[in-house]
Amino acid sequence: MNHLKSVVLTVLMSAALAAAAQSPAAQTNALTLADAKKVIAAAVAEARRVNAPGGAIAVVDEGGHLLAVECLDDTFAAGANISIGKARTAALFKKPTKVFEDLINKGRTTMVTLPDFTPLQGGVPIAKNGRVVGGIGVSVAASAPQDEQLAIAGAAALNGDGGPASASVTYFDRTRTASTFAKGAPLLEVDGYKVHASRREKPGEGEVHLYETDVIYVLEGTATFVTGGALVDPRTTAEGEIRGPSIKGGESRRLAKGDVIVVPPNTPHQFTEVTNPFLYFVVKPISH
Repeated sequence: MNHLKSVVLTVLMSAALAAAAQSPAAQTNALTLADAKKVIAAAVAEARRVNAPGGAIAVVDEGGHLLAVECLDDTFAAGANISIGKARTAALFKKPTKVFEDLINKGRTTMVTLPDFTPLQGGVPIAKNGRVVGGIGVSVAASAPQDEQLAIAGAAALNGDGGPASASVTYFDRTRTASTFAKGAPLLEVDGYKVHASRREKPGEGEVHLYETDVIYVLEGTATFVTGGALVDPRTTAEGEIRGPSIKGGESRRLAKGDVIVVPPNTPHQFTEVTNPFLYFVVKPISH
């Protein structure tokens, strides 16, 4: 009797697993080889459209396992491994790899100790039916931004929604938001935009952002904010960012709680006087 019961259970479990494998959820929520080929074909088409000088394109599944890789002519050999690393990082962390490159460039260098981690721009998650199911990595195109451009084009071919940014909704509860404002730090930085919980306790340098628009909403305190004019002794401090000790000319405004000001790209701006603390919420659409 026990033997018969064991056989029955085995048959039932096998049938259930087979049914699950054939169910719509299993079929639609996994990244298939056909999907991978479609993603790579779209990235290759974009590479040809922009006359990329080469490129290695890799696609991995949700667990970071390689499904397909393709190298364009004149791509150096190391490109394949780099693209696989980018794809794997984007899939496992469910974020574009540029996020991690930016964090490391801003000082969080301990992230480089993570195992099996490639924090180089050019990897993006792949979403299917609104869920991240893998990643695509591109390496050795004309530049790091072009690597990412080709990766986004590839992912969008499967997403059907314009790219990976719509794969998930990001939510910060009031406790997380308050703790971020307490120190002044980014809440979110992804491809296409940034969201900062900013805090000032003293005046700052003059700044120009070449690709970012600053949409500023004041939450607490007051400040004198200068826009326009010209930077004095300008210096490049990061890609797309120029700073100087002060601004010559420009227009001064007194900002207070509830005020909103929008600073377009290439516009000098500076906080010359602030209360302690001065808290402001900034959304930064990126045009580059």
